Amino acid sequence: MPFRTVVVNTHSKLEYSLNYLVFRTPEETKRILLDEIHTVVIQSTAVSVTTSLLAELCNRKIEVIFCDDKANPICEMTPLYGAHNSSGRVLEQSSWDESRKRSVWKAITEEKIRRQAWLLKKKGLLEVGEQVFGYSKDVLPGDPTNREGHAAKVYFNNIYGPEFTREAEVPINGYLNYGYTILLASFNRAVTACGYITQLGIHHRSEFNQFNLSCDLMEPFRFLVDERAGEIKEGDPFKERMISLLGEEVAIKGKLQSMENAIALYVQTVFSAINDGDVSKIAFLEGYAD
Repeated sequence: MPFRTVVVNTHSKLEYSLNYLVFRTPEETKRILLDEIHTVVIQSTAVSVTTSLLAELCNRKIEVIFCDDKANPICEMTPLYGAHNSSGRVLEQSSWDESRKRSVWKAITEEKIRRQAWLLKKKGLLEVGEQVFGYSKDVLPGDPTNREGHAAKVYFNNIYGPEFTREAEVPINGYLNYGYTILLASFNRAVTACGYITQLGIHHRSEFNQFNLSCDLMEPFRFLVDERAGEIKEGDPFKERMISLLGEEVAIKGKLQSMENAIALYVQTVFSAINDGDVSKIAFLEGYAD
């Protein structure tokens, strides 16, 4: 499976030639086999990309993320039709049973809260970790009592300090926003590769969010971004550190996989769980003790 995340941040030209991405500058030329590439992040607006390369990247379902002049992700490229049976998948998605969606959201929310509890305990906040873990036991189908929100308030106020809010203009929120955007792009790729569309979520339903489904599915993976954000010091290359998460190895379904591949496997199992009405089919990340 593809394992490379390619980051381009210098004035250059990218083109396609004989199954390779070709990187050209006046000083050098590099070639990267497309079979090895999972994601391309174009961090500079001084990069020129040929349409033949873009078309080939799209055909291979390779995620492409474009950044603005401040190197912040601004848009991504995903294929309109990620699978040969996309029409059937979308019809299937639009008629998913509501009770099944609520059950799957319950499992996802429980897992998200458990991972938050794990991170708190890892940081030595054992009592708070147990408090947050307790919220995971009270989640109902669809989470009508908002255990997710209650857990998040306790979690963020302890992991980053009692004055922290997600709305504050502080560096940590910049790290989180960037990391979540990179993570979301990977989930968008996994969803479309299965033939589904990102707009129709199982819990998120905003008409202004074109990534409702991906936002649903990424929840149990957010703690990895949260942990990385807490490790970053002022002056660190935080964008590179967040992007590097996608290439790190994690355990899922009894095997070590790159984060990108683990996301793809997890997403596939969520769709199986919804379609078959069996939440036990969902494969979450392994190796994180409660």
